[in-house]
Amino acid sequence: MGDLKSIIRDLKSHATKEKAAFLPYFFKTGKGEYAEGDRFHGIVVPDQRKIAEHHTPTTSKDTIISLLDSPFHEERLTALFILCNKFQADKKTSKEKKWVDLYLKKVDRVNNWDLVDMTAHIILGQWLENKNRTILYRFAKDTSLWKNRIAVVATLHFIRKNDFQDILQLSEIMLQHPHDLMHKATGWMLREAWKRKKEPVENFLNQFAHKMPRTMLRYAIERMSEPKRKAYLSIKLQSY
Repeated sequence: MGDLKSIIRDLKSHATKEKAAFLPYFFKTGKGEYAEGDRFHGIVVPDQRKIAEHHTPTTSKDTIISLLDSPFHEERLTALFILCNKFQADKKTSKEKKWVDLYLKKVDRVNNWDLVDMTAHIILGQWLENKNRTILYRFAKDTSLWKNRIAVVATLHFIRKNDFQDILQLSEIMLQHPHDLMHKATGWMLREAWKRKKEPVENFLNQFAHKMPRTMLRYAIERMSEPKRKAYLSIKLQSY
C-alpha cells in the first residue's frame, strides 16, 4: 500500500471508458486549448479522494513526485490530494513546510483549473495566513495561467477568515487578464467575499465594474438581488 504501482492500479480499477472519452473534451485538451495533451484514465473525483485517503499514510514524497510527473490528469490530482492530506496532518505539529515546498517545487504540474481549485487554498492559502504574501502577487503577474489562478484561488482561505485585502488587490490586477478562466476564478472569489461582507466588494465593483470583463462581473454579482445585478450589468464596459 502507498507505492506507485498500487496507487495506479487502484486508480485504473475505477476507470470507465465513458469518462475517459468525455473528460478530455470537458477539460479542453485539444490542440491549442488550455490543457493541450492532457490524458485521462476516466476516474471521477470522489473515487480519487477515497484512493488518496487510503494511501496517504504510506505514500512517500518520491511517490507523490512520480504521480505529479505523470501525463495522466487523475494521477496528478490524486498526488495533490495526498499532498494536501499530509500537509493537514503535519500542520498539527508544525511540520507542514516540506509539503508547501514540494507544492511550489512542482507547481508546473498543477496545470489545470481543477488541480488548482482543489489545492491552492489548502496548501498555499493556509500556509500564508500569517505570513508575507508576496508570492501571490508574483504568481499573479507570471506568464503561467495556472500560477495566476493559484494566486487568486489561494485567497479563498483568507476570505473564509474575513480577510479581503488580497482578493481585492489581485482582482484589480486581473482586470486586464485575457483568459476566461481567470475572469471566472476572480469573479468566483469576489462572490465568496461578498457573501461574507458586501461593502468592500460593492465598493470595488462601483469603482471597477466599467473595466471588468463581463464574465468576471457576472460571476461576482451572481448572488445579488436582480435589481442590483441589472444595475451592474447596465454599466458600459470601457476599453483600456
